[in-house]
Amino acid sequence: MTTITDRIEIQVDSRDILDERLNDAVRGLQELAMETGTQGILLTRNKPGHYTAALSDQVPFGMTRELIH
Repeated sequence: MTTITDRIEIQVDSRDILDERLNDAVRGLQELAMETGTQGILLTRNKPGHYTAALSDQVPFGMTRELIH
């Protein structure tokens, strides 16, 4: 069974894998965003090593923005 999600939680202990995980999340969300063409992607740094990547109505379609808490 395949689950489609518009929100991905990312937790890493090493900077070495952070970019890889963020890129994977963005690629997956880009595919999902293409289905509706109405949302962009918001990357949120919640705390060191903990990020959220999500589709957002607050971000224009085709754009990715970063938010640091």
